[in-house]
Amino acid sequence: MTGIVGAAPPRRYTLVAIGLHWLIAVAVLALLAIGLAMTHADLAPMRRFQLYQGHKSVGITVLLLSLLRLGWRFSHRPPPLPAALPRIERRGAHAVHGLLYGLILGMPLVGWALVSASPFNIPTVLYGVVSWPHLPVLGSLPDKAAVEAGLKLVHASGAWLLIALFLLHAGAALRHHLILRDDTLWRMLPVFSRPSASARREPSR
Repeated sequence: MTGIVGAAPPRRYTLVAIGLHWLIAVAVLALLAIGLAMTHADLAPMRRFQLYQGHKSVGITVLLLSLLRLGWRFSHRPPPLPAALPRIERRGAHAVHGLLYGLILGMPLVGWALVSASPFNIPTVLYGVVSWPHLPVLGSLPDKAAVEAGLKLVHASGAWLLIALFLLHAGAALRHHLILRDDTLWRMLPVFSRPSASARREPSR
């Protein structure tokens, strides 16, 4: 087991962690694309409604997958960062990971609250099959419009911050892979073959 005291740290993330990571990444990209389309594109009302329903479905899916991912991380020791990584970069990596976890969990919760506080009181049916309830209390607020406006602002601001962090995270992973040539990206790729030591040490041209 990875949690045994004194056991050697793992070289790669587990297959479950890798699978959840990439599922969540693809789902978050889909959410961002749908969110931008449904708020900025010139769409027919029915098409916009369909995108909102799809956005809610994928958002709840991300919430559930993220809770599963977080539980798996707490129970399975992740591989350590490269030993040669400077302290400031190590702290930055931990900070970005923490913010990403917070946003990936928090954004669906804010979206759920936003739907629950909406004066339109439109029901959420995940993928057109599973009925999803509104959050308690928010559905019975006397002034829903003001709460909805505040939650919309938080949700939109969080989306732009998530985009920035996503680009930073992806850029850092590519830097490790293409410039530093270490194993950081390989640990999370759904492949088993490890890059050779000569390839990792060869300077970029």
